Amino acid sequence: MLFYTHNPSKFAFSREKPDFESYLSSNSEDIADKKLFGLVGVPFDSTTTYKSGARYGPSAIREASYSFENYNLSLDKSFNTFFFDFGDLEAVPGNVLKTFEKLQETVLELLNNGIIPLTIGGEHSVSLGILSALKEYRGLDDVTIVHFDAHMDLIDSYMGEKYSHATVMRRIFDLKPAKIIQLGVRSASLEEKKFADKEPFIEYYTASKIKNNPDYIFSILKEINGPVYISLDMDVMDPSHAPSVGNPTPCGLDAWEIQKFIEILSSKNVLGMDLVEVASVEIGDITSINGAKIIYDFLCLNG
Repeated sequence: MLFYTHNPSKFAFSREKPDFESYLSSNSEDIADKKLFGLVGVPFDSTTTYKSGARYGPSAIREASYSFENYNLSLDKSFNTFFFDFGDLEAVPGNVLKTFEKLQETVLELLNNGIIPLTIGGEHSVSLGILSALKEYRGLDDVTIVHFDAHMDLIDSYMGEKYSHATVMRRIFDLKPAKIIQLGVRSASLEEKKFADKEPFIEYYTASKIKNNPDYIFSILKEINGPVYISLDMDVMDPSHAPSVGNPTPCGLDAWEIQKFIEILSSKNVLGMDLVEVASVEIGDITSINGAKIIYDFLCLNG
C-alpha cells in the first residue's frame, strides 16, 4: 500500500471501498445515524446546443476538488462527512433515453441502500433521470425543487425534441413535484415566461432581483418546509466566475451568493443534488474550481 498519494479520479475526501462495505454490513448506531452521500458522474452532453464538453465535467470537478483543505475556513467546518465517490455512469453517447434508464437504475440502487445521491454532469438533461428515480422511490408530491440556472428550461420541446437540456425543467414539472423555485434566471423564451407565470407551483427569481434584494430571496429559502432537491446549472453564475459552461449568460450570480444559498439549503432535508453543465477542458479552470467548491461546501455542511 502506498501512502501520501491521492486518486484524482475520485472527489477529494471520498472514503474507500472497505469503508462502504463496513457501512453496509454494520449495525453500529454511530454509522446508522450519519447521513451517507454517494457521488456519481454522468459524462453525457449529447443534447448540448451551444458549447459542448460537459461530458468532461465530472473529471474536471474531481481534479479541482484537490485544491481544498480538509478544514473549510469560510464555513468553520471540517470535512468529516460520510461520503463515497462511486465513479461515472456508463452513459450512452447520443441516446438520451438509454442514458436516463441507466441513471435511474443507478440512483435507485443508491436510494435503496440509504445513500443520498450527489450527481455531477454532464448536461442538465441528466437531472430528469435522477428525479424520476426519486419519484419511483418515495414520490415527489411534497418535494420542493430548487433550481439554479440562467435559463428557465421550461420549453415543452426544443427543435422537436422533448428530452433535451433545454426542456429538462418542463419534464421535471411533468413529474408533479410540490413546487419548483428557480433562482438566477435571466434568459427565457416568451412561451416559457408565460408558462411559468400561469403555473402556481413555479416561482422564479431573476438574477437582478437577487442582486437587488438578496435578503428577501434568502428568507424565501429559509421558509421552505418539507424535503428539497437541488439542481444547480453552473451557468447560473456570471461568466466571470464560470466561463466554461454550455450556455454562458452575462449578469449572473457570484460565488459568495451561491455559498450563502448552499448554507441555507443545507439546513433542510435535502434528498439529493446535482451540479451540471461544467464544460472545463483544462486544469485550473475557474468553472470547475467553483463547481468543486459548491459540492465541497455542501458536504462540509452535512458532516
